[in-house]
Amino acid sequence: MVIITTHKGSDFDALASLVAASLLYPDAKPVLPTSINANLKGFLSIHKDLFTFYSPKDIKLEHVKTMIVVDTHSWSRLEGMNSLKDRKDLEIIIWDHHSEGDIKANEMNIRETGATVTMLVEEIKKKRKLITPIQSTLFLMGLYEDTGNLTFPSTLPEDAYAAGFLLDRKADLNILATFLRQAYGKRQKDILFHMIQKAQRKEVSRFSISISKVEVDGRIQNLAMVLQMYREIVNVDAAFGIFKDVERNRCMVIGRSNIDEINIGLLMRSIGGGGHPGAGSALLKAANPDAIEEILVELISGNQHSTVMLVDIMSYPVVTVHQDKTVEEVAMILRDKGCTGMPVVDNDNHMVGIISRRDFKRVRKSNHMQSPIKAFMSRKIVSIPYDKSAMEAAKLMIKHDIGRLPVMKKGELIGIITRSDAMTYFYDLLPD
Repeated sequence: MVIITTHKGSDFDALASLVAASLLYPDAKPVLPTSINANLKGFLSIHKDLFTFYSPKDIKLEHVKTMIVVDTHSWSRLEGMNSLKDRKDLEIIIWDHHSEGDIKANEMNIRETGATVTMLVEEIKKKRKLITPIQSTLFLMGLYEDTGNLTFPSTLPEDAYAAGFLLDRKADLNILATFLRQAYGKRQKDILFHMIQKAQRKEVSRFSISISKVEVDGRIQNLAMVLQMYREIVNVDAAFGIFKDVERNRCMVIGRSNIDEINIGLLMRSIGGGGHPGAGSALLKAANPDAIEEILVELISGNQHSTVMLVDIMSYPVVTVHQDKTVEEVAMILRDKGCTGMPVVDNDNHMVGIISRRDFKRVRKSNHMQSPIKAFMSRKIVSIPYDKSAMEAAKLMIKHDIGRLPVMKKGELIGIITRSDAMTYFYDLLPD
């Protein structure tokens, strides 16, 4: 068995390196420690079905022949791998940008780049491996987190080249802004103070909004974070910042919304930008801030019915399995249908549980394959009414850490929404 693992308290560089290494070593099992940082938990709560990870307790260490370690080469930073430390027959491969460590390896790829994922992206590029937009986005998150958006002194030209390659592979900067907590310095503080001093609220189609127009001197980092703080302080449904760079004669427009009814991504696409329902941006050259404000107000006035409801994005008809089907039969159905899970029903076609890929990890013995699926299904059913929004569905999936929600109408199952369906709506990142 070949495994890939990384350090405890995993950050985005660790996760990105784990996934990148999985592309370079496709036969290896990626092992993600149970201890991960807060930013990563938020990201995985909505994206986990796009990646396959094992926990350290899922691995029988006596079967491990090769261990690939990324973003560290210190035994003390690995979770549940101590018994491998003294194995003489174990092959070890290291990918790390830290110079210090005590793991002795057969192959050591160690360079002081800004992020470990930079080295792995270089190898992916060299070997012409295909990567999806969400993988590119994750890799860029790891790179940006460890280099401070390419501003830390440790940043090297190789990091910038890797970032350019990932952007060319459709990495989405809007998602980075959503999941990475960014720095807040004096320039950002001064802009926020100015915005608050001049803050004005207005009612547009029963929504409270605030549009702030600010002249800035050159490129300012983290304006999106400034605007988010501004929206929270002035306490409006949606806030917009129009940041005019006089020298370059262009405006950066950033929007943040706290309600489903104002879809920022839709608004920003209307003026040449992009984003998702809660956040987005657009860069406009030679534009008048007053004219931009008028356009935004007009768009919001006609945007109150733009919320996408579950019936617009759910999958139907729903594929279900009977509770007496064997584990083997259900596994074949999931494979043939290309599903990661589905509802389980009884003789009256009433939903009695949900079976997912996660539940199959409890199937340990070969004779379990002939057991009825009801022995392994999850009996805790979390569903959602058909007239709710996609945002509400996403919040439920995050709250309960589940990958699919049955959609109900008058007690009947009419559809199902998955994390993939939600991502199609929020990020438009799924490959064709």
